[in-house]
Amino acid sequence: MSNNHILVVEDDHEQRALICDILTLSQYRVTEADCVEQAILLIKEHQFDVIFSDWKLGQLTGIDLLNYVRKNTPLTGFVIATAYGTISHAVEALQQGSDDYLPKPFQRQELLLTIEKALKAKELRSQNQQLSAQLSEQKQLIGLVGKAPCMQAVYQRIDKVSATNATVLILGESGTGKELAARALHERSNRNHRKFIAINCGAIAESLAEAELFGAEKGAYTGANNTKIGRFEAADQGTIFLDEIGELSPSLQAHLLRFLQEGTICRLGSHQEIKLDVRVIAATHRDLQQEVRDGNFREDLFYRLNVVPINMPALRERQQDIPLLADHFIAAHSKQHQCQAEPLNSESYRALLEYHWPGNVRELSNRIERFVLLNDIDELTANMSSETLSSNESGELPQVDLPEQGFNWEAFERQCLANTLDFHQGNRTKAAKYLQMSYKAFLYRLEKFNINSK
Repeated sequence: MSNNHILVVEDDHEQRALICDILTLSQYRVTEADCVEQAILLIKEHQFDVIFSDWKLGQLTGIDLLNYVRKNTPLTGFVIATAYGTISHAVEALQQGSDDYLPKPFQRQELLLTIEKALKAKELRSQNQQLSAQLSEQKQLIGLVGKAPCMQAVYQRIDKVSATNATVLILGESGTGKELAARALHERSNRNHRKFIAINCGAIAESLAEAELFGAEKGAYTGANNTKIGRFEAADQGTIFLDEIGELSPSLQAHLLRFLQEGTICRLGSHQEIKLDVRVIAATHRDLQQEVRDGNFREDLFYRLNVVPINMPALRERQQDIPLLADHFIAAHSKQHQCQAEPLNSESYRALLEYHWPGNVRELSNRIERFVLLNDIDELTANMSSETLSSNESGELPQVDLPEQGFNWEAFERQCLANTLDFHQGNRTKAAKYLQMSYKAFLYRLEKFNINSK
């Protein structure tokens, strides 16, 4: 019997009995309530890991219960069941702090998956309680916003390594907030009173790159009329952030490797080594391991950089944060431009939730800023629906020879999913697009068959 204790709150007797039976058979300890008032009394008497609540419960709603839980037992996992098609209820539940929502009618596997997600979220909140208090809603994380479990994992890792001098490699798609994470690492370190210098490695001209990063002596090249202090030297005692590290040329990769090994640099045109104390944080949207295999990136440098990796999740992987981020950006851009925007309606939230966000948080911020400036809801949702599906919708189906004796469909489906994931080197986003499947549906099937990406 599992130690996890679930409270089921449902006013329909048959529905409640069915849900309790499913959870009990899955080895959970289950307590039931038929209204918000009874649930609150039980919460005062017992400690629950997850509360599964219906939306409509007599005179009160699951939101009323959620508000009580978040105020009095904030670590508890919470899932709310909503009627089919009521996207406004789902949006409100996520905004108020529900870990997930489940549209009715739902299948047994869907129920168990949401309970597992809520348990994982509860576990991460427990691990990060001290960090959350210190961050005060992530204000000290320099703009990082989000309550999704994958973001809680990011906060936890930042908290663990920020006070050290360890080299950090931040991975993630463009627009996921890699520089914000780097700044958070700096601000929470004992170097926060020193400089944080950010460099886009892909934006430095090759002919000037060495002097720009490591400095140059007077006369080292045409036009060098004075000694030039490089970015690394300027960041002494502080932090240097090398964005798009995968764009660094082979010669500069060698210079950076030497600095990481020895802690010294030589200005261009000089043979004198300069000892520096600089923490290096690098970031890339590239697959550096693949770049190493292709011969474009030094393997020894990769291992020097990849001491502590931090993976910034794509926005589609933290869907429950989208309403929270949208509200955050509306407030921020309204203050920045000193103009008032209308609140988003349920249809707008629905469009935001259903969009796949190829530009991630940066794209959401840009769209919200345009909405605030123009106060035009059509500008916010323009071109969203047409971009959500793969362009290969009319692609031909593969030829499959069906054996006369029949075959195991679930084994076949599992093999297809696993092969597609392997074909895309574990990239779940590309695999889902390849199968012309929504990202959420693809993740559900991976969990169903217990398939883990490499």
